[in-house]
Amino acid sequence: MDFNYHNPYTSTRLPLFARNVVSTSHPLAAQAGLRMLLKGGNAVDAAVAAAAAMTIVEPVSNGLGSDAFCILWDGKELHGLNASGRAPQAWTQAYFAAKYGANTMTPPKRGIDSATVPGAVSAWVALSERFGKLPFAELMAPAIEMAERGYLVPPVVQQKWAAPVEELKAMPGFAQAFLPRGRAPNVGELFQFPAAARALRAIAATKGEAFYSGEIAQAIEQFSAQQGGSLTLRDLAAHRPEWVTPIAKNYRGYTLHEIPPNGQGIAALIALGILDQFDLGAMPVDGVDSQHLQIEAMKLAFADVYRFVAEPSSMEVTVEQMLDPAYLASRAKLIGMRRAQNFKAGNPVKGGTIYLTAADESGMMVSFIQSNYMGFGSGCVEPTFGISLQNRGHCFSLNPDSPNVVAPGKRPFHTIIPAFLTQNGQPVMSFGVMGGNMQPQGHMQTLVRMLDYRQSPQAACDAPRWRFNAGLEINVEASMNPDTVQGLNDRGHRMEVINDSYQDFGAGQFIWRAGDPGVQGYVAASDARRDGQAVGF
Repeated sequence: MDFNYHNPYTSTRLPLFARNVVSTSHPLAAQAGLRMLLKGGNAVDAAVAAAAAMTIVEPVSNGLGSDAFCILWDGKELHGLNASGRAPQAWTQAYFAAKYGANTMTPPKRGIDSATVPGAVSAWVALSERFGKLPFAELMAPAIEMAERGYLVPPVVQQKWAAPVEELKAMPGFAQAFLPRGRAPNVGELFQFPAAARALRAIAATKGEAFYSGEIAQAIEQFSAQQGGSLTLRDLAAHRPEWVTPIAKNYRGYTLHEIPPNGQGIAALIALGILDQFDLGAMPVDGVDSQHLQIEAMKLAFADVYRFVAEPSSMEVTVEQMLDPAYLASRAKLIGMRRAQNFKAGNPVKGGTIYLTAADESGMMVSFIQSNYMGFGSGCVEPTFGISLQNRGHCFSLNPDSPNVVAPGKRPFHTIIPAFLTQNGQPVMSFGVMGGNMQPQGHMQTLVRMLDYRQSPQAACDAPRWRFNAGLEINVEASMNPDTVQGLNDRGHRMEVINDSYQDFGAGQFIWRAGDPGVQGYVAASDARRDGQAVGF
């Protein structure tokens, strides 16, 4: 039977209650993590196994050539991991000017010169070595099996897969890896990825060394040179993930934690710091006033983030200055309740991604994200090992006055951000919302629903979202109340109603601690905007 997989009916997801939970945007990856928990592994083992599986079952959004970040609660304290890669040593402004012209403002969007050093594999190894219980090779086993035996492509992944084919089909290695029949797979069609299985076996056997200094690294260097790129074995061997202290902001009696720059997580903290000046709870949850305030707060946050955030050593201001309460209060005063504004950056000196989360009954909770950036990243795929390289280099600037200007060994501005919520120093929720600049917007919108309006994680996840783009331009989901959409339009927001939720509004996974993990456990939510699910026992 050749089914029509478009469901014309509203599908309601119910929250999952369990003592051990994995929530991802693909069911097979969630079950890969669950297999580790059933074997006696912990939440880190589950997260790493799920992350490896996700590179196979959702290759549009992430792959073995991705970057990654993580925030985790180990049972006693919070840890952050920045596994984003750095620019090749050859990358200078002169390098790009010579190849692409002196007036080029950013590195290319696609192609070999958009790929920085991939960091995801290093994140898996670092997490496993420091916090895991099971042997690292065992964590790779589900992903290897899926790559070798194949899996049936689900509806949302298929939609994402087909979308960039025309743009990428001529990129080196792309068709061989991802167009096995000369096209994107159909829904329900088998996809096998033997090259990636070969890479995963080497990664498993060497605990990642093959990727950064062995046979995979050599293959990446050779592939890059063949395409006229500059990514070398030396660049890969120099890569190290960095353990970092998450940055934080209090809101409504809770504390939101984000990875510090070079990521954009600080945008969610700024926006919540601005909203803290208003009594949102007194306004209708889906009404015009509440949504207008959230949009304006997010716009103010992005104005500063896009101006100031970069690799920390290149920033003109500090995180503390950007989050200073007096400064945020002054920014909040710029908001007018009756009219949308196009905000500029202030002066703080005066004042394609997958997300997954796992938690176990010992109390360990993991918030993990990895990404190719745009769909299929650079579009370049090393053929021997199926390494689909990300295109994070496009996030650099070639403007010499920008703090995010490209430089050898520098990390670019990053959009992927895991999040974590605590209260009085104790864990409450590991969560994230994937999707470019939608991520901090999704963090803020879902937290406001939970903390200001007491909506459950699944309800907050399912609720209609908006997305700020630039200037006064806002996209809103078609499910948003038409009166609210009209009211926002009347206040000057340039509204576009979008029927395709995948394209603009991200997707989240949430695990909320319901009490003692060994007794009450957790309540988990998985976004219906993806193929995923939360699983547990």
